[in-house]
Amino acid sequence: MKLPHWPRRVFAQLLLSQTVVTVGVTALTAGLFLAPVSSELDHDAMQRALSIAQATATDETLARAADARDVVTAQRNAEQIRLATGASFVVVTDLDGIRLSHTDPGRIGQRVSTDPEPALAGRSVTAIQQGTLGRTARGKVPLRTTDGRIVGEVSVGISDDSIRRRLLKMLTGILLCAAAGLTAGTVATLVLARRLKRRTHNIALADISALLVEREAMLHGIREGLVALDERGRIRLANDEALRLLDLPGECTGRPIAAVLPPGRLADVLTGRITGTDLPAVRDDRVLVVNRTATAEGAVVTLRDRTELESLVRELDTTRSLTEALRAQDHEHANRMHTLLGLLELGRHEQAVAFISEQSGSHAVVAARIAEQVQDPHVAALLAGKTAVADERGVRLVLAPAAHLPDAVVDARALVTVLGNLIDNAVDALVPGGSGRTGPGGRLEVTLAAAGSTLLLQVADSGPGVPEELREQVFEEGWTSKDAPAHRPRGLGLAMVRRLVERTGGRIVLDTGPLGDARFTVELPEALLTTQLVEA
Repeated sequence: MKLPHWPRRVFAQLLLSQTVVTVGVTALTAGLFLAPVSSELDHDAMQRALSIAQATATDETLARAADARDVVTAQRNAEQIRLATGASFVVVTDLDGIRLSHTDPGRIGQRVSTDPEPALAGRSVTAIQQGTLGRTARGKVPLRTTDGRIVGEVSVGISDDSIRRRLLKMLTGILLCAAAGLTAGTVATLVLARRLKRRTHNIALADISALLVEREAMLHGIREGLVALDERGRIRLANDEALRLLDLPGECTGRPIAAVLPPGRLADVLTGRITGTDLPAVRDDRVLVVNRTATAEGAVVTLRDRTELESLVRELDTTRSLTEALRAQDHEHANRMHTLLGLLELGRHEQAVAFISEQSGSHAVVAARIAEQVQDPHVAALLAGKTAVADERGVRLVLAPAAHLPDAVVDARALVTVLGNLIDNAVDALVPGGSGRTGPGGRLEVTLAAAGSTLLLQVADSGPGVPEELREQVFEEGWTSKDAPAHRPRGLGLAMVRRLVERTGGRIVLDTGPLGDARFTVELPEALLTTQLVEA
């Protein structure tokens, strides 16, 4: 015979197991309750029999009848007491244990079936005994005359049937209570099981374990960050990539977003205060693309790291700008060559030599001037490249006459990022098609100054400037006054610059410069090595 299989579904397993447990607990509780009740009923019956026997023994007439072995008087009085009290029997004996009364008159004159000696010795006795009338609860006391002399015993019995009837009456109530408890437990189990069925989509218990293992492997294996939030905005789950991208503490589960992230656009996107798809946000020097999907129990947030892609896009933009500049230079070079050819054909050799010297020396002079004022090679190369690009875009980029930067920069990469972004934003504001729309002829001035280990830099342009009410807003992630290109979002450069500056303990200020434009002033403490360290 093939045994039935244990159900696989969580709903069926819970219902079956809880029903078994409920029935078992109910049965055990009823049994544990009935065991002392039966013993208590026996005790009560014995005490009742003893009380009747003690009350009977106070009858002086009955004591004189026992002393005189008056069967008629003893039988009459004993039966009256039995009928009045509802006892099963009231037996009076003489000193020899011979019955002087009995429910069955045929047994009068016979010795009692149980030992009368303890009562005849003057002790009161209670017991559950088997006698001629069956199993009874008995109480036995000595029968004394008025002068205290023992002349017999009084034995009273309560039938076991009456005890059982009382027990059955109580058992009915107990079983009804147990049935009510069993019904309530079964209904509660059914409700809980049905709710669990909906929550688990009626999947098998083994499948839950497999799903958990697969989920853990998937969450910690994917290259995207994933954060699950409950309905109160607390973190329920964060995979390894999310911990890395958001720089979250290891014990972030159960904590709200506001407790693990600083106020800003990123926190607003994660909590749903800012909605949309593929929303850009900045965390330290990382550029993230965030998507938030609401669920019945909270939300799921996915994070993609666009830092490297953003760098490549910026390089692509720079390359495109350089390509356009080279194209313009090629056109200009062709014009110069035509001019040179004409001078040679006209025989004006001296003018041709002067023209060549002038054209070849202008760029070299600019590069030499930058190298003289800016001794750090990375920053000097950046300024030389940006000067060429700006020149081809119709913007004149110059270093302030007093600008000076020693070759003692601690983090040249961070400085190049800050300065490069500020110059790019200024050029965009001056070139037609940018927010400024000032046309060719714009001017851009860069100032660098060292004060001990602190570096001060300024980038000022001759554009339209930034209204005072927008000077804080321009640093917010995602805010831009330019049309965003299709290949990347706008509004991240200045936000990244501010984060980078503030992370090093510095500050950045936007105000109006000497050209009536926008001027960005950046103070970077501990950005330069001290003189002693440089000399060493």
